[in-house]
Amino acid sequence: MDDEAWMRKAIALAHKAEELGEVPVGAIIVKDNQCVGEGFNLPIKNNDSTAHAEIMAIRAAGQQLNNYRLVETTLFVTLEPCVMCMGAIQHARIKRIVFGALDEKRGAVCSALTLTKADYTNHHVEWKGEVLANECSTLLTSFFKKRR
Repeated sequence: MDDEAWMRKAIALAHKAEELGEVPVGAIIVKDNQCVGEGFNLPIKNNDSTAHAEIMAIRAAGQQLNNYRLVETTLFVTLEPCVMCMGAIQHARIKRIVFGALDEKRGAVCSALTLTKADYTNHHVEWKGEVLANECSTLLTSFFKKRR
């Protein structure tokens, strides 16, 4: 499958988060064109500020692969990862990130910060942004409009 097809699967996961009243962000980790982990935002339901979609997907992939290193994997996520998630992505040695919507206030790939090639890290992450960005952005925008 291509990047857009995997992103559509991440969008479907974001809808699951929204159904639970969570910010609609979904993530999927792929290795050798197979899903090895998926997740969606669950910080409210889990009473866990670290339960972002990316973290949930990383945890699931680690269990599936029986390894905390997720080498040669790609993370697809509907929103540009934050600083916490970028740290986890780097520690997991994820090779590539593909994200949907930019997060101009908190995005740590290319918006507020650029941590994919930070000098102080020993793992640099490849990335591609704004894949199905309009769909991902609209999902978030409409969620927050309903909440206000």
